[in-house]
Amino acid sequence: GGTVCIPTIPSHGRAMATKEVPSEGNEKSSDFPVLDLSKFLKDPDSAEEDCKLVAKMFHETGLLIVKDPRVSMEHNDTFIDNMEKFYELDLKAKMETVHPEYHYQIGATPEGVEQARNHCERAKGMADEDRPVTECPPGKDPKWRYFWRIGKRPEKTDFKQLNVSNVIPKQIPGWEKCMDTWGSLIMQTVRTVTQMAADGFGLERNVFIKLMENGPHLLAPTGSDLSKYAKKDTAFASYHYDLNFITIHGKSRFPGLYVWTRDNKRRAVKMPPGCLLLQAGKQFEWLTGGYVLAGFHEVVVSDATIAAKKKAEAAGKSTWRVSSTLFSHIASDNTLTPLGKFEKAKDASKYPATKAGVQVSEELKAIKLEA
Repeated sequence: GGTVCIPTIPSHGRAMATKEVPSEGNEKSSDFPVLDLSKFLKDPDSAEEDCKLVAKMFHETGLLIVKDPRVSMEHNDTFIDNMEKFYELDLKAKMETVHPEYHYQIGATPEGVEQARNHCERAKGMADEDRPVTECPPGKDPKWRYFWRIGKRPEKTDFKQLNVSNVIPKQIPGWEKCMDTWGSLIMQTVRTVTQMAADGFGLERNVFIKLMENGPHLLAPTGSDLSKYAKKDTAFASYHYDLNFITIHGKSRFPGLYVWTRDNKRRAVKMPPGCLLLQAGKQFEWLTGGYVLAGFHEVVVSDATIAAKKKAEAAGKSTWRVSSTLFSHIASDNTLTPLGKFEKAKDASKYPATKAGVQVSEELKAIKLEA
């Protein structure tokens, strides 16, 4: 039901297939354009303008909202239904899928474990309306998460612990198929978008796809219990950037995501149903020598979250806020270094050649998930 994400297709060929997204209430939510991938999928060589938009959005905002004709609203709904079932299991059942000995990189991470890096200094210089709601220094996040590996593991790797096999909660039938279906669908979207970005940057089209092959891609849906934590300004995910290459999600049933664009302005993200949101992570920043910055964001309880929670309660629906998130990664044994023309970027020296597995490991230590 409701309006589905269908960007307007202009009658004259060259213009971009975008539609403005209305903002939520009086919050400063910028009207991010929505890009339909159809044109590029039909003929990659005829979508130059679209590719330029992808490059521009990642550079200026660190994010992109797309409509992928291969991914439907139903796909997202099926996946969220499945995750709601998991998060609604009793604590003992959920804890059976928790593996601290693998740094929580498979199975569930309970609430009160994940903790963002301290970015207090960064927030200090901001105008009041752009400052994160997250307290300083950040506490432990009151959200659960489930990690499910997507795609093939490398045959040989120096980074074994990042490549362990999946955990299946036995109480939920059809779990594996549901996870793999959603994960492979949105992984496909990521690959297409990286081709468009490469084109837009003037790099070889498949450069990112090759680097991602056999990467430790993780489906990583969060679960935030709004029946327990519904106080305005509670941060489910404290102010942070993502350590991976590109993060993608479908629309959540409860709003609350805020992002910072390159100019440090805070914006509410209003996602049209049926669309997908992609956010740049640290590996993307590294490969572009800082031309694309890892986007800072936080997930907090807003007035709109509380209103959606009341509505769900009245309808007898789940009050777990689930995100349909996937973290795409550069393969652990590949080297992160500014690519092509980005070698000459003014900040290139900040991004020394580093194996992706080492970079991930260092980030995990900083956020308390790895000893």
